[in-house]
Amino acid sequence: MPTIQKAMHNNKIDIGELIFQKLKEKERTMVWLAKQVGCNESNLRKTLKNSVYIYCDLLLRISVALDEDFFTYYSQKLKDEEISKKH
Repeated sequence: MPTIQKAMHNNKIDIGELIFQKLKEKERTMVWLAKQVGCNESNLRKTLKNSVYIYCDLLLRISVALDEDFFTYYSQKLKDEEISKKH
């Protein structure tokens, strides 16, 4: 699983960074990923590089393509926030 600490910026998850890490780990290219998710490679790269936000549908397609549940990072952050509110 990619390292979430590297992908945290201003207490937000940089999902693009996590996806880039997973691509590298799996030795896959952005061109390959774009084909898998049905997107233009250039637009996909911009989406992942320039934003910490991503549409859920696209994140689902990327999760399937890379065999990684990227939603888990958000679920864990939600749990962490709930715990910190209790203290």
